[in-house]
Amino acid sequence: MATVRFALAGFGFRAAAIHRIAQILPGLDCVGAIVRQPRALPVPAYRDLDECLRDGRPDFLVTAVAKSANPGFVTAAVERGLPVLAETPPAGDLDGLRALWTAAGPSGLVQIAEQYLLMPSHAARLAAVRSGIIGTPTQVQVSSTQQHHAVSLIRGLLGTGHAPATVRAVRTVAPLLDPLDRGGWTGDPEPKPATTTIATLDFGDGRSGVYDFTTGQTRNLLRFRRLLVRGTHGELHDDEIVHMPEPETIARTPLVRRQSGHDLDVGGMDTETITLGTRVLHRNPYPGKRLNDDEIAVATLLDAMTAWVRGAGPPPYPLAEGAQDQLLTLAIEEAADTDRPVTTTTEPWSAVSFGGPSRRPPAGT
Repeated sequence: MATVRFALAGFGFRAAAIHRIAQILPGLDCVGAIVRQPRALPVPAYRDLDECLRDGRPDFLVTAVAKSANPGFVTAAVERGLPVLAETPPAGDLDGLRALWTAAGPSGLVQIAEQYLLMPSHAARLAAVRSGIIGTPTQVQVSSTQQHHAVSLIRGLLGTGHAPATVRAVRTVAPLLDPLDRGGWTGDPEPKPATTTIATLDFGDGRSGVYDFTTGQTRNLLRFRRLLVRGTHGELHDDEIVHMPEPETIARTPLVRRQSGHDLDVGGMDTETITLGTRVLHRNPYPGKRLNDDEIAVATLLDAMTAWVRGAGPPPYPLAEGAQDQLLTLAIEEAADTDRPVTTTTEPWSAVSFGGPSRRPPAGT
Protein backbone atom coordinates (compact mmCIF):
# COMPACT_ATOMS: atom_id res chain seq x y z
CA MET A 1 0.00 0.00 0.00
CA ALA A 2 1.05 3.60 -0.55
CA THR A 3 3.03 5.26 2.23
CA VAL A 4 0.95 7.40 4.57
CA ARG A 5 2.54 10.77 5.29
CA PHE A 6 2.03 12.81 8.45
CA ALA A 7 3.27 16.10 9.83
CA LEU A 8 3.94 17.10 13.42
CA ALA A 9 2.82 20.25 15.19
CA GLY A 10 5.61 20.85 17.71
CA PHE A 11 8.87 19.00 18.23
CA GLY A 12 9.35 18.73 21.96
CA PHE A 13 9.76 15.62 24.10
CA ARG A 14 6.53 13.91 23.01
CA ALA A 15 6.77 14.85 19.33
CA ALA A 16 10.36 13.62 19.17
CA ALA A 17 9.24 10.28 20.65
CA ILE A 18 6.43 10.00 18.09
CA HIS A 19 8.88 10.75 15.27
CA ARG A 20 11.34 8.15 16.57
CA ILE A 21 8.68 5.45 16.82
CA ALA A 22 7.20 6.29 13.41
CA GLN A 23 10.57 5.51 11.84
CA ILE A 24 10.21 1.82 12.69
CA LEU A 25 6.72 1.50 11.18
CA PRO A 26 6.51 0.46 7.53
CA GLY A 27 4.24 2.56 5.36
CA LEU A 28 4.44 5.66 7.57
CA ASP A 29 6.59 8.72 6.94
CA CYS A 30 6.96 12.00 8.86
CA VAL A 31 7.27 14.81 6.31
CA GLY A 32 8.03 17.69 8.69
CA ALA A 33 7.27 19.60 11.86
CA ILE A 34 5.61 22.96 12.51
CA VAL A 35 7.62 24.85 15.11
CA ARG A 36 7.52 28.39 16.48
CA GLN A 37 11.22 29.01 15.96
CA PRO A 38 12.97 27.32 12.99
CA ARG A 39 15.80 25.12 14.18
CA ALA A 40 17.78 22.07 13.17
CA LEU A 41 15.47 19.05 13.18
CA PRO A 42 15.64 15.55 11.68
CA VAL A 43 12.71 16.57 9.45
CA PRO A 44 11.89 19.77 7.51
CA ALA A 45 10.74 22.64 9.76
CA TYR A 46 7.75 24.84 8.88
CA ARG A 47 6.51 28.09 10.37
CA ASP A 48 2.81 27.25 10.07
CA LEU A 49 0.37 24.68 8.74
CA ASP A 50 -0.18 26.41 5.41
CA GLU A 51 3.54 26.40 4.64
CA CYS A 52 3.62 22.69 5.46
CA LEU A 53 0.64 22.01 3.18
CA ARG A 54 2.17 23.97 0.30
CA ASP A 55 5.23 21.73 0.45
CA GLY A 56 3.14 18.61 -0.10
CA ARG A 57 -0.09 17.72 1.66
CA PRO A 58 0.33 15.11 4.44
CA ASP A 59 -2.38 12.52 5.10
CA PHE A 60 -2.80 13.62 8.70
CA LEU A 61 -1.41 15.95 11.37
CA VAL A 62 -0.17 14.93 14.83
CA THR A 63 -0.36 17.74 17.37
CA ALA A 64 2.10 17.53 20.27
CA VAL A 65 1.87 21.03 21.71
CA ALA A 66 0.73 22.65 24.96
CA LYS A 67 -2.97 22.24 25.76
CA SER A 68 -3.43 25.99 25.35
CA ALA A 69 -2.22 25.79 21.73
CA ASN A 70 -3.78 22.44 20.86
CA PRO A 71 -7.32 23.61 19.93
CA GLY A 72 -5.94 26.18 17.48
CA PHE A 73 -3.91 23.58 15.58
CA VAL A 74 -6.79 21.09 15.59
CA THR A 75 -9.28 23.65 14.31
CA ALA A 76 -6.90 24.90 11.62
CA ALA A 77 -6.35 21.35 10.36
CA VAL A 78 -10.08 20.57 10.30
CA GLU A 79 -10.79 23.80 8.40
CA ARG A 80 -8.40 22.49 5.73
CA GLY A 81 -9.97 19.03 5.68
CA LEU A 82 -6.95 17.39 7.29
CA PRO A 83 -7.39 14.48 9.76
CA VAL A 84 -5.75 15.06 13.15
CA LEU A 85 -4.29 12.92 15.91
CA ALA A 86 -4.34 15.42 18.79
CA GLU A 87 -2.30 15.36 21.98
CA THR A 88 -4.12 14.93 25.29
CA PRO A 89 -6.06 16.70 26.63
CA PRO A 90 -7.82 18.24 23.60
CA ALA A 91 -8.52 21.50 25.51
CA GLY A 92 -7.70 22.93 28.92
CA ASP A 93 -11.14 23.85 30.26
CA LEU A 94 -14.83 23.17 29.70
CA ASP A 95 -15.44 26.23 27.56
CA GLY A 96 -12.48 25.22 25.41
CA LEU A 97 -13.81 21.66 25.05
CA ARG A 98 -17.24 22.90 23.96
CA ALA A 99 -15.76 25.39 21.51
CA LEU A 100 -13.45 22.76 20.03
CA TRP A 101 -16.32 20.32 19.63
CA THR A 102 -18.41 22.96 17.86
CA ALA A 103 -15.54 23.76 15.51
CA ALA A 104 -14.16 20.27 14.89
CA GLY A 105 -16.41 17.57 16.33
CA PRO A 106 -18.99 17.31 13.52
CA SER A 107 -16.21 16.84 10.93
CA GLY A 108 -15.30 13.41 12.30
CA LEU A 109 -11.68 14.22 11.48
CA VAL A 110 -10.22 14.36 15.00
CA GLN A 111 -8.72 11.50 16.97
CA ILE A 112 -7.05 11.80 20.38
CA ALA A 113 -3.58 10.42 21.16
CA GLU A 114 -4.70 8.51 24.27
CA GLN A 115 -2.40 5.50 24.48
CA TYR A 116 -2.84 4.04 27.98
CA LEU A 117 -5.33 1.29 27.10
CA LEU A 118 -2.90 0.23 24.35
CA MET A 119 -0.01 -0.43 26.74
CA PRO A 120 0.60 -4.20 26.93
CA SER A 121 -0.33 -4.60 30.62
CA HIS A 122 -3.49 -2.53 30.33
CA ALA A 123 -4.44 -4.07 26.98
CA ALA A 124 -4.12 -7.52 28.56
CA ARG A 125 -6.21 -6.47 31.56
CA LEU A 126 -8.86 -5.03 29.26
CA ALA A 127 -8.95 -8.29 27.26
CA ALA A 128 -9.30 -10.28 30.49
CA VAL A 129 -12.17 -8.11 31.72
CA ARG A 130 -13.93 -8.28 28.35
CA SER A 131 -13.60 -12.08 28.38
CA GLY A 132 -16.16 -12.12 31.20
CA ILE A 133 -13.94 -13.90 33.71
CA ILE A 134 -14.93 -11.47 36.49
CA GLY A 135 -18.48 -11.00 35.21
CA THR A 136 -19.77 -7.48 34.67
CA PRO A 137 -17.26 -4.85 35.84
CA THR A 138 -18.73 -2.59 38.53
CA GLN A 139 -15.77 -0.58 39.87
CA VAL A 140 -12.34 0.43 38.60
CA GLN A 141 -9.65 1.85 40.89
CA VAL A 142 -6.59 3.48 39.33
CA SER A 143 -3.51 4.74 41.16
CA SER A 144 -0.72 5.13 38.63
CA THR A 145 -1.20 7.98 36.18
CA GLN A 146 -2.78 11.40 36.15
CA GLN A 147 -6.02 13.03 35.17
CA HIS A 148 -7.37 12.21 31.68
CA HIS A 149 -5.13 9.13 31.32
CA ALA A 150 -6.49 7.62 34.55
CA VAL A 151 -10.05 8.54 33.57
CA SER A 152 -9.54 6.82 30.21
CA LEU A 153 -8.52 3.64 32.06
CA ILE A 154 -11.53 3.88 34.39
CA ARG A 155 -14.00 4.46 31.57
CA GLY A 156 -12.46 1.88 29.25
CA LEU A 157 -12.24 -0.93 31.80
CA LEU A 158 -15.67 -0.13 33.23
CA GLY A 159 -17.28 0.26 29.81
CA THR A 160 -19.05 3.52 30.60
CA GLY A 161 -20.08 5.83 27.81
CA HIS A 162 -20.98 9.47 28.31
CA ALA A 163 -23.53 9.20 31.10
CA PRO A 164 -23.39 11.97 33.74
CA ALA A 165 -21.27 11.14 36.79
CA THR A 166 -21.20 12.52 40.32
CA VAL A 167 -17.65 13.24 41.46
CA ARG A 168 -16.34 13.75 45.00
CA ALA A 169 -12.70 14.50 45.74
CA VAL A 170 -10.25 15.47 48.46
CA ARG A 171 -6.58 16.50 48.51
CA THR A 172 -3.88 15.92 51.11
CA VAL A 173 -0.24 17.03 51.19
CA ALA A 174 2.65 15.02 52.61
CA PRO A 175 6.44 14.91 52.06
CA LEU A 176 7.76 12.51 49.44
CA LEU A 177 11.20 11.83 47.98
CA ASP A 178 11.30 12.38 44.21
CA PRO A 179 14.26 10.36 42.90
CA LEU A 180 13.38 10.37 39.18
CA ASP A 181 12.00 12.80 36.63
CA ARG A 182 11.88 12.93 32.83
CA GLY A 183 15.61 13.62 32.74
CA GLY A 184 16.59 10.64 34.94
CA TRP A 185 17.88 10.48 38.54
CA THR A 186 17.39 13.79 40.33
CA GLY A 187 20.05 13.31 43.04
CA ASP A 188 17.81 15.23 45.44
CA PRO A 189 17.96 13.63 48.92
CA GLU A 190 15.20 15.74 50.49
CA PRO A 191 11.48 14.88 50.44
CA LYS A 192 9.28 17.66 49.06
CA PRO A 193 5.56 18.34 49.61
CA ALA A 194 3.48 16.16 47.28
CA THR A 195 -0.26 16.43 46.79
CA THR A 196 -2.46 13.35 46.68
CA THR A 197 -5.89 13.66 45.06
CA ILE A 198 -8.43 10.93 45.77
CA ALA A 199 -11.77 11.02 43.97
CA THR A 200 -14.79 8.80 43.55
CA LEU A 201 -16.79 8.84 40.33
CA ASP A 202 -20.36 7.51 40.54
CA PHE A 203 -21.67 6.64 37.07
CA GLY A 204 -24.95 5.21 38.36
CA ASP A 205 -26.34 1.69 37.87
CA GLY A 206 -23.85 0.36 40.41
CA ARG A 207 -20.80 1.49 38.41
CA SER A 208 -18.07 3.60 39.98
CA GLY A 209 -14.44 4.61 39.74
CA VAL A 210 -11.76 5.57 42.24
CA TYR A 211 -9.00 7.97 41.21
CA ASP A 212 -5.88 8.14 43.41
CA PHE A 213 -2.88 10.14 42.22
CA THR A 214 0.10 11.70 43.94
CA THR A 215 2.19 14.45 42.33
CA GLY A 216 4.87 12.87 40.16
CA GLN A 217 3.56 9.34 40.67
CA THR A 218 3.81 8.53 36.95
CA ARG A 219 7.61 8.46 37.23
CA ASN A 220 8.13 8.14 40.97
CA LEU A 221 9.07 4.50 41.55
CA LEU A 222 8.65 4.97 45.31
CA ARG A 223 4.90 4.69 44.73
CA PHE A 224 3.32 1.46 43.50
CA ARG A 225 1.13 1.54 40.42
CA ARG A 226 -2.18 -0.07 41.41
CA LEU A 227 -5.13 -1.09 39.29
CA LEU A 228 -8.24 -2.90 40.52
CA VAL A 229 -11.31 -3.98 38.56
CA ARG A 230 -14.19 -5.35 40.61
CA GLY A 231 -16.83 -7.41 38.87
CA THR A 232 -19.97 -9.35 39.68
CA HIS A 233 -18.09 -12.67 39.55
CA GLY A 234 -14.56 -11.79 40.64
CA GLU A 235 -11.85 -9.19 40.76
CA LEU A 236 -8.71 -8.23 38.85
CA HIS A 237 -5.91 -6.82 41.01
CA ASP A 238 -2.87 -5.66 39.02
CA ASP A 239 -1.72 -8.94 37.41
CA GLU A 240 -3.89 -11.48 39.23
CA ILE A 241 -7.55 -12.46 39.00
CA VAL A 242 -9.71 -14.11 41.66
CA HIS A 243 -12.74 -15.83 40.15
CA MET A 244 -14.98 -18.92 40.19
CA PRO A 245 -14.10 -21.26 37.32
CA GLU A 246 -16.77 -23.72 38.46
CA PRO A 247 -19.28 -24.01 41.36
CA GLU A 248 -17.87 -24.02 44.89
CA THR A 249 -14.39 -23.29 43.56
CA ILE A 250 -12.36 -20.11 44.10
CA ALA A 251 -9.28 -19.71 41.88
CA ARG A 252 -6.51 -17.16 41.67
CA THR A 253 -5.05 -16.93 38.18
CA PRO A 254 -2.09 -14.69 37.28
CA LEU A 255 -1.53 -12.65 34.15
CA VAL A 256 1.93 -13.78 33.07
CA ARG A 257 4.24 -11.71 30.88
CA ARG A 258 6.70 -13.59 28.72
CA GLN A 259 9.77 -11.36 28.63
CA SER A 260 12.74 -12.58 26.63
CA GLY A 261 16.38 -11.80 27.41
CA HIS A 262 16.58 -13.12 30.98
CA ASP A 263 19.05 -15.71 32.24
CA LEU A 264 20.12 -17.96 29.31
CA ASP A 265 17.54 -16.55 26.88
CA VAL A 266 19.95 -14.84 24.49
CA GLY A 267 17.35 -13.65 21.97
CA GLY A 268 17.47 -10.13 23.38
CA MET A 269 15.27 -8.12 25.75
CA ASP A 270 11.72 -7.97 24.44
CA THR A 271 8.10 -8.37 25.48
CA GLU A 272 6.51 -11.36 23.76
CA THR A 273 3.10 -12.18 25.23
CA ILE A 274 0.87 -11.72 28.26
CA THR A 275 -1.22 -14.78 29.04
CA LEU A 276 -4.00 -15.84 31.39
CA GLY A 277 -3.63 -19.58 31.76
CA THR A 278 -3.56 -20.90 28.19
CA ARG A 279 -5.21 -17.77 26.74
CA VAL A 280 -3.02 -15.15 25.05
CA LEU A 281 -4.37 -11.76 26.12
CA HIS A 282 -1.73 -9.65 24.37
CA ARG A 283 0.94 -10.37 21.79
CA ASN A 284 3.61 -7.79 21.02
CA PRO A 285 2.87 -6.48 17.50
CA TYR A 286 6.50 -5.35 17.10
CA PRO A 287 8.72 -8.32 18.02
CA GLY A 288 12.41 -7.69 17.78
CA LYS A 289 12.06 -3.88 17.95
CA ARG A 290 12.97 -3.78 21.68
CA LEU A 291 10.21 -1.26 22.51
CA ASN A 292 9.11 -0.40 26.02
CA ASP A 293 5.41 -0.46 26.92
CA ASP A 294 4.76 3.19 26.14
CA GLU A 295 6.53 2.87 22.80
CA ILE A 296 4.45 -0.20 21.92
CA ALA A 297 1.31 1.77 22.77
CA VAL A 298 2.33 4.77 20.66
CA ALA A 299 3.31 2.53 17.73
CA THR A 300 -0.06 0.76 17.98
CA LEU A 301 -1.83 4.13 18.02
CA LEU A 302 0.07 5.38 14.96
CA ASP A 303 -0.69 2.14 13.10
CA ALA A 304 -4.37 2.49 14.00
CA MET A 305 -4.40 6.10 12.81
CA THR A 306 -2.74 5.05 9.55
CA ALA A 307 -5.34 2.32 8.98
CA TRP A 308 -8.20 4.72 9.74
CA VAL A 309 -6.90 7.37 7.34
CA ARG A 310 -6.67 4.67 4.66
CA GLY A 311 -10.27 3.66 5.38
CA ALA A 312 -9.10 0.25 6.55
CA GLY A 313 -9.82 0.41 10.26
CA PRO A 314 -11.99 1.97 12.99
CA PRO A 315 -11.23 5.36 14.53
CA PRO A 316 -8.50 4.94 17.20
CA TYR A 317 -9.90 7.26 19.90
CA PRO A 318 -12.42 9.86 18.70
CA LEU A 319 -12.52 13.44 19.97
CA ALA A 320 -15.75 12.65 21.83
CA GLU A 321 -13.88 10.17 24.05
CA GLY A 322 -10.99 12.53 24.75
CA ALA A 323 -13.46 15.30 25.54
CA GLN A 324 -15.35 13.05 27.98
CA ASP A 325 -12.10 12.06 29.71
CA GLN A 326 -11.21 15.72 30.14
CA LEU A 327 -14.74 16.62 31.29
CA LEU A 328 -14.42 14.14 34.17
CA THR A 329 -10.88 15.32 34.92
CA LEU A 330 -12.13 18.88 35.28
CA ALA A 331 -14.90 17.63 37.57
CA ILE A 332 -12.31 15.90 39.78
CA GLU A 333 -10.29 19.12 40.07
CA GLU A 334 -13.41 21.22 40.77
CA ALA A 335 -14.64 18.81 43.43
CA ALA A 336 -11.24 18.85 45.13
CA ASP A 337 -11.01 22.66 44.90
CA THR A 338 -14.49 23.27 46.35
CA ASP A 339 -14.87 20.24 48.65
CA ARG A 340 -18.30 19.73 47.08
CA PRO A 341 -19.77 17.05 44.81
CA VAL A 342 -19.77 17.89 41.11
CA THR A 343 -22.18 16.23 38.68
CA THR A 344 -21.21 16.35 35.02
CA THR A 345 -23.83 17.29 32.46
CA THR A 346 -24.77 15.89 29.09
CA GLU A 347 -22.51 17.57 26.54
CA PRO A 348 -22.78 18.04 22.76
CA TRP A 349 -20.43 15.11 22.18
CA SER A 350 -22.41 12.79 24.47
CA ALA A 351 -24.46 11.39 21.58
CA VAL A 352 -21.27 9.81 20.21
CA SER A 353 -20.59 6.60 22.10
CA PHE A 354 -17.31 4.73 22.43
CA GLY A 355 -17.30 1.59 20.33
CA GLY A 356 -20.07 2.90 18.08
CA PRO A 357 -20.11 2.89 14.29
CA SER A 358 -16.74 3.51 12.68
CA ARG A 359 -16.31 6.92 11.13
CA ARG A 360 -13.93 7.33 8.22
CA PRO A 361 -12.32 10.58 7.12
CA PRO A 362 -14.44 12.18 4.38
CA ALA A 363 -13.44 11.14 0.89
CA GLY A 364 -10.56 13.11 -0.52
CA THR A 365 -8.76 13.84 2.78
